[in-house]
Amino acid sequence: MRLEAAELVRVTIPLVGAFTAAFGTLAARDVLLVRLVTDVGEGWGECTTLAEPFYNEEFFDASAIVLRRWLLPPLFQRSELRADEVRSVASRVKGFAAAKAAVEMALLDAELRHEGRSLSSYLGGTRSRVDVGVVVGILGSVHELCETVARFVAEGYARVKLKIEPGWDHQPASAVREAFDTLPLQVDANAAYDPSSADRLLALDGLNLLMIEQPFAADDIDAHRRLATRMATPICLDESIPSLNAAVTALDTGACSIVNLKVGRVGGVIEARRIHDLCRARGVPVWCGGMAETGVGRAANVALASLPGFTLPGDISASSRYFARDVTAPFELVGSSLAVPGGAGLGVSVDDDFLTELGATREVVRGAR
Repeated sequence: MRLEAAELVRVTIPLVGAFTAAFGTLAARDVLLVRLVTDVGEGWGECTTLAEPFYNEEFFDASAIVLRRWLLPPLFQRSELRADEVRSVASRVKGFAAAKAAVEMALLDAELRHEGRSLSSYLGGTRSRVDVGVVVGILGSVHELCETVARFVAEGYARVKLKIEPGWDHQPASAVREAFDTLPLQVDANAAYDPSSADRLLALDGLNLLMIEQPFAADDIDAHRRLATRMATPICLDESIPSLNAAVTALDTGACSIVNLKVGRVGGVIEARRIHDLCRARGVPVWCGGMAETGVGRAANVALASLPGFTLPGDISASSRYFARDVTAPFELVGSSLAVPGGAGLGVSVDDDFLTELGATREVVRGAR
């Protein structure tokens, strides 16, 4: 496969409702798509970074610069290019996992479309549908939170995750648990807590939670290990797992017993599959996290979640959870699951007319001269 053209597509899509977590509030999603044209066809990828560097170090404008200047140009120089080579070709660029994941995703989409294979099949997926849950952000009152959870449960979601932070933790989680005593429930701190405030988290231990996700800073593995020894509730890591090596360290030290896998955070679906394989071999549950992706990134998430080690519902959700209209055909909830695309590549088509309607900007990226 040879790369012939590359394009960065930037667009802002309003969310159906503002979403607040410890890293900030989103009222709209700034989307960065990568479209690659090869000699065997085109493919699309999504860079799932946020507008600000508050979730992790990567952010929207920086990712676009790195793609334009350092990630895409070298690919034009290769007479034979495969998607599984992106990680090694891009190794000189430090960090920017979401940008690398977008390139890999687009090349996989083109490669697999040409071969007539789905991404799920390529990864080793075993399911035609995947169980999903829904994430509820930090809201203005406990009453509003309970009403929101009730609405999502009525829509069919069978697992709910609550965002928490100091001052918004035990009371809202307790209220939801009291209102929904058998609902599979978990909480996510996005590293909002200091290890000195571990007692606030210990107070959650009586709520029968599936897990507490990423309470402390990404690089503080030992704080997570110490908390894990004190809590009955399982500790799940997200931001602390940017790679296979990081996953090995976290598991070896006992810092977590569950792993959240995000395609953009770990640098692509191929690295995510490696982490999945590690966890499955060790009997560690994994599940697929989300970053309010469009249908492009959501298709990759659903394909990844079809692997056999994904034994817990993901944060993928239906398209309507975030967008009134998506840039692809919507992913729709049936029961509490989404269908795995069976078409070649990602199995979705991008609506170019809708991108134009939204005011998308397109930038052609050329090879190095």
